[in-house]
Amino acid sequence: MANVLLIEDDTAVAQALMLGLRRLDHDVEHLPDGNRDLAEPLRRNDVLVLDLGLPGRDGFDICRTVAAEQLLPILVLTARSDDIDIVASLEAGADDYVTKPVSPRVLDARIKALLRRANSPRPAAGEEPARASVIVADLEIDEESLEVRRAGQLLELSPTEMRMMITFARNPGRVLSRDALFERVWGSDFRGDSRVVDTTVQRLRGKIETDPKHPAVLVTVRGFGYRLAP
Repeated sequence: MANVLLIEDDTAVAQALMLGLRRLDHDVEHLPDGNRDLAEPLRRNDVLVLDLGLPGRDGFDICRTVAAEQLLPILVLTARSDDIDIVASLEAGADDYVTKPVSPRVLDARIKALLRRANSPRPAAGEEPARASVIVADLEIDEESLEVRRAGQLLELSPTEMRMMITFARNPGRVLSRDALFERVWGSDFRGDSRVVDTTVQRLRGKIETDPKHPAVLVTVRGFGYRLAP
């Protein structure tokens, strides 16, 4: 059971999803738009289910704000099924997406999978066990506290960004392919594809690199993938 914050402006869709999710033992708080202070609703809930096509403040803006300021998984709910909108929502900080129409049981499964992934990823074969902290240049990655600091300053990372940083911290100096990162960070139950790896790496570089256009910490190994510089 999870506490779900649903932001959806279509009353019929919202009522159907609330009824179905509550029958599946979730507590659901509904807001018809994002034109309000979301701080308290976000603190009260475990996961955000967010429609993109909202009146006033759109879902992309809300997604960017929540991803930047909250450690709360975001599941985008949208009628837009083309790749451009899906990639844009993931670039804005969403952790997963579903397209309308969606049944409450499918949404329930995706919420549960999202919350499982929100926990610290399990080490894969050959990975180093969790350590108190890994330090690379001016970056400190603390898996136990789920904190990443740059020059002592705490960084606000989304759950997906945090899982990716932990995965790199467990594999210092190793090249990780896009497919390997996709499997370890998103898991086999994610319905997207490995392109989301590149968008997440770009977001991370904007937070951890001195010069994101010339990365020195999270570097590209052309033709193979990415590695955390030792």
